[in-house]
Amino acid sequence: MTTSADSQAISPISDVDRDSLHILPLAIMPIETPGLRRARLIKNVRLNSVLEIFEEKQTGSGQMEIMDVGKEFGWPVDKPVADRTLLTQLAGLSSYDVYSLRIHLRENGVMVNSIEALKLSPTKNIELTEYMKMFSRPLIMQIYGGENVEIQDFDDVVGLFRDPDVRKAREKLDMMAEKLDIKLSEVPQFLEDYGDIFLSLSYYRQCLDQIEPIITDFLDTMEDLRSNWQLSNDRNLMKACDEIENTINELMAAITGRFENFDRSTIAMWDNISAERFRKVKELIESYHTTIGGVLCALSVKMDAWARLFPNKDTGGPVRRGEFIMSEIKQGMEKIQTIEDSAPMLSQLD
Repeated sequence: MTTSADSQAISPISDVDRDSLHILPLAIMPIETPGLRRARLIKNVRLNSVLEIFEEKQTGSGQMEIMDVGKEFGWPVDKPVADRTLLTQLAGLSSYDVYSLRIHLRENGVMVNSIEALKLSPTKNIELTEYMKMFSRPLIMQIYGGENVEIQDFDDVVGLFRDPDVRKAREKLDMMAEKLDIKLSEVPQFLEDYGDIFLSLSYYRQCLDQIEPIITDFLDTMEDLRSNWQLSNDRNLMKACDEIENTINELMAAITGRFENFDRSTIAMWDNISAERFRKVKELIESYHTTIGGVLCALSVKMDAWARLFPNKDTGGPVRRGEFIMSEIKQGMEKIQTIEDSAPMLSQLD
């Protein structure tokens, strides 16, 4: 399907929406139905995509199943409707993070209303500064060696090549081009691609770091339920707890293993840097965007729901926790396993 962006005014997109794994503001999509442009697609705790018409602290979230949207907006049932086709496509995605979206939209020829909408917000870029240092430092060392260069974020890396001393800047650029075996004019594009691919890795690492403490608390709860005399006799609950715990542990091990593989490949890339070796690392990381994004989206949605309902060990009690596990946490867990099973085979830079 190929669509083009229309000329409607684009509603402001909040940083939270833009940086989210599970929220897709439809304002960035080529939506033709005016009433949909302020809505959002979100993943609920059962990992289903639903249309969120409004969300307020006082009134809660107004949600609608995707299959009911056409009836609400008067779409004909016997004729193709571009918005219905687009919503159906988007509802099938496992994550709405900007990196997963880029891949899907590119593969399906869908043009967004603003390319900036598929970038992380400036606020998120600042948050990821510490994560990015481990990727920007090898680049700086290759060009500046042991010089004391102060780097706060990746924009500083690019700024180093805009030195007021034109001669000095040219020397650094020439050195960069020579090491990469590319033309001088191609260095800026390399820097942009380098920054973007490792920003994506930094983003996913932060997402993992944010849910790990909640997952730890959640798995501790499993032990509490098993030691509860009343609940330990509930075979269905005990079976569900075992399956959920095994799934989460396997997923966390898989994600951690991929990050370790990316780290090894990145180090190997700098051992003998070239544009071709960088391209291989870039393709390796990009090939896992939808898998990592999908798994992290699913885990974060479920763990955030758990943390909101049970913010500490004294909240809710074991029976209430067991009920929530059976009614919400268990539902959709098979979808996460499907995402994981679809991952490409791990490879490493030669």
